[in-house]
Amino acid sequence: MGHEGAALQRDSDQIQRMRAEARAVFDAAVARAHPAGCLPAHLPPAPDAGRLILLAAGKAAGSMTALAEAHYLDAGFPAERLVGHAVARHGYEAKTRQIPMVAAGHPVPDQGSIDSAARALELAASATAEDLVLVLLSGGGSANWVAPAGALTLAEKQAVNKALLRSGAPIGEMNIVRKRLSRIKGGRLALAAAPAQLLTLAISDVPQDEPTAIASGPTVPDPTTLHQARAIVARYGLDLPAAARALLDDETSETPKSGHDAFARTTFRIIARPSEAIAAAHAAAEAAGYAVLDLGADLEGEAREVAAEHAERALALQRAGQRAAILSGGELTVTLRGSGRGGPNQEYALALAIALGGAPGIVALSGDTDGTDGGGGEASDPAGAIIDATTLARAGARGLDPARSLADNDSTGFFEGLGDLLQTGPTLTNVNDCRIILIEPR
Repeated sequence: MGHEGAALQRDSDQIQRMRAEARAVFDAAVARAHPAGCLPAHLPPAPDAGRLILLAAGKAAGSMTALAEAHYLDAGFPAERLVGHAVARHGYEAKTRQIPMVAAGHPVPDQGSIDSAARALELAASATAEDLVLVLLSGGGSANWVAPAGALTLAEKQAVNKALLRSGAPIGEMNIVRKRLSRIKGGRLALAAAPAQLLTLAISDVPQDEPTAIASGPTVPDPTTLHQARAIVARYGLDLPAAARALLDDETSETPKSGHDAFARTTFRIIARPSEAIAAAHAAAEAAGYAVLDLGADLEGEAREVAAEHAERALALQRAGQRAAILSGGELTVTLRGSGRGGPNQEYALALAIALGGAPGIVALSGDTDGTDGGGGEASDPAGAIIDATTLARAGARGLDPARSLADNDSTGFFEGLGDLLQTGPTLTNVNDCRIILIEPR
């Protein structure tokens, strides 16, 4: 092999090594957030006399429910006193022994979301002061528990969700609107469960781990207001159904606040956080020999704009001769301009590849820790994508135009054509996104 051939082989070997390292760093973040490692220590003692009513919703509901019911049944808790209901996104179910487990739509709710919320409210309303209501929450719960208020129908609620997703609004603002249109969100599940003792164990997928934002806060007081919801609708020019507008104009749609009697016997505890997943990624990157630039677990912003900024950071570190890793979490947004397929992690990766311009010695992976990034709501949707120095050249050889794909929001089509989609399958947890850029000095 000549000198040029040897250099090409070294570059190829380096790319493959860095791609494997990026995936290992991502896997470390996901593993840290899995309920198997964080839930058991937080499970409370079983009630002395009453029932244990287990209610679970979100992408981790299946794994959380299976672990919790095994904990109590294996300790001898009477099966007849363990009741409940669990709902997760389609494809995220887990095998359970006692608690019924069903699937519902995400990000757009379906009839399973309606039926599950109705069952959760029914079980909560049946609780007595001797019962313990154990609520297991994770990201995706907002879509999995849907109880339209007023005259709002499921089809109208789906239309509202689609409008919010298309708007580019941050998830926190979406939830402020959603709470006003629901009989379960914004503390209303706690209203139904009173006077029972209620404990919520939650896996956070939101910036700053704000309890009111996780699954739209069904068991905690809601500090947001109708005025804020109306302002969000106006800011994004949302065209809402008449029934939704009527709810936002009705002062009785306001959510329960701190100090309400319904919260006298409630406790809320976060058992896994995005920051802990990023810390695990940090440790894995350092173990692989990279100096870590940790940008935090709560990044927000337009995916393509954040990608451009991160590309500048990566190139600057490389010019400085550093072997470095740039890590970040949070949840980026995509403003839909085209008709393609994708999600914020894939769009970030595509925009990053364009901004890096094929720079050698840089590999990046961007993925959602739940295993699906945007897409059509299927469990087989990609979790994100991975790029390297050859991404743009390989795209050109296949007739793929990165700029055109980005303009059409078709990041899935782009990376599908390259074989560079990140395919993890359902991870049964969710602590938001994990973005990894690995840099070798040149």
